[in-house]
Amino acid sequence: MITLALSKGRIFEETLPLLKAAGIEVSEDPEKSRKLIIGTNRDDVRVIIVRATDVPTYVQFGAADLGVAGKDVLDEHGGDGLYQSLDLNIARCRLCVAAPKGFDYQRAVRQGNRLRVATKYVKAAREHFADKGVHVDLIKLYGSMELAPLVGLADAIVDLVSSGGTLRANNLVEVEEIGSISSRLVVNQAALKLKHEGLQPLIDAFASAVK
Repeated sequence: MITLALSKGRIFEETLPLLKAAGIEVSEDPEKSRKLIIGTNRDDVRVIIVRATDVPTYVQFGAADLGVAGKDVLDEHGGDGLYQSLDLNIARCRLCVAAPKGFDYQRAVRQGNRLRVATKYVKAAREHFADKGVHVDLIKLYGSMELAPLVGLADAIVDLVSSGGTLRANNLVEVEEIGSISSRLVVNQAALKLKHEGLQPLIDAFASAVK
């Protein structure tokens, strides 16, 4: 049995065409079903539905043979025990620094001010500001990042930005881009050896579909 770990939402939807190219069709929509283990048209392939941040953990410890996770999640996780085989070029967005309109972020950085930054991407944020020589106090949040500057919890945030609509709705502006994000196919290193005959054709089909 080959087990693929996916998260609900955009990654799941954009992975479906890649699965179809590999001859695999998921039997149920996780948005409409409470099931966390979903079958496919192949008896030897199943999908498990987990939180996006948990995909690398399920794959690392062998509960899933492979999974699809954003580069942001993988960077925070560290990628131990994972073979990052392929950039699927799906669920594209940017990891950015954003601040309220009217806050002179560049001036604050030039003057060496110590900034309070809210984010759930602590590792990426720490590395980014350290490289720039900017002193920051990082505040870890798990959601509603845009609220932090509005209520005085933080001067700025580090978060994923796609269209920018949520920033605009909360009177925030993008002040710096940290990097481009897309989703990757990750494979358990032991499974790649033990289940090579089953996994490799699936990886190859994904690669062909991406091209």
